[in-house]
Amino acid sequence: MKTVDPLYGLAAFLAVAAHESFTGAAAALGLTRATVSAQVADLEARLGVRLLHRSTRAVRLTPAGQAFRDRLADLPDRVDAAERAARAEQTAPEGRLRVTAPPDLGQRFLIPWVAEFLAEHPRITIELDLSNAAHNLIERHFDLAVRGTLAVEPNLVTRQLGASLLHTCARPDYLARRGVPAEPGDLAGHDLLHFAHLRGGRVWPMSRGEARVLVPVAPRLELNDGWALRLAALEGAGICQLPGFIVGEDIRQGRLVPVLGDWQAGRVPLHAVYPDNRLIAQRVKAFVAFLARKARAEPDLTEGLT
Repeated sequence: MKTVDPLYGLAAFLAVAAHESFTGAAAALGLTRATVSAQVADLEARLGVRLLHRSTRAVRLTPAGQAFRDRLADLPDRVDAAERAARAEQTAPEGRLRVTAPPDLGQRFLIPWVAEFLAEHPRITIELDLSNAAHNLIERHFDLAVRGTLAVEPNLVTRQLGASLLHTCARPDYLARRGVPAEPGDLAGHDLLHFAHLRGGRVWPMSRGEARVLVPVAPRLELNDGWALRLAALEGAGICQLPGFIVGEDIRQGRLVPVLGDWQAGRVPLHAVYPDNRLIAQRVKAFVAFLARKARAEPDLTEGLT
């Protein structure tokens, strides 16, 4: 079955109605007179009604044509407004921005950053989804994701914003009570606080020089939120392994103390991820550039960069 374009012939008809001439309409549209005439004839055939009285001297609207034209009178203005709105997507940051990001990053950084960004861009609105789920951005209609460990689906662009070292740490009085582990194997005798969404499962990889070990974890407490895991460590519940963007300030303030300091636990990269459209909206470009600028100014988001 042939698909009928509901817009086919409308521009030709409106131009003829405005100029009362097929020749004038053709000149205005940059088409031949025969093309304009054929498009209007096809439109009349599809509607099953005559829209124009034609004579050798003039072209006039029929009553049906007048009614049809009146209903379409604002169409050129609406098309022009739509085109301007589309162009504005590439020239000025405005509109709604849908972003998904991990809750722990949101707690410490993204919420204040978003507030600052909105103050700088009064024509942008943001819907921020704080979730550890790796949403399909295209299917869920997200403009942007902020992600750590990547499992990127096709047709996405990634830009690294920063990286954060993983820190194995605990509250000082917990270590005073339970002892300080000297080797990764000593962790087996401690209460371990584990982040449930690690892709490697209940294992903490650690390295020192050429040595590599995988520490099996039998969690005393397992949580699916990094910020909540930090709070448990601050309550003295045990030893955690979390990135600096969560526990960096606690370590600097002495609220948490690093353990196994000569063993490296790896790093968590931080990326902006967005659909690979040829013409990316300016609001997305502006927000990604803003995030990169803010991340570069944070020691806990640059400590893991190489």
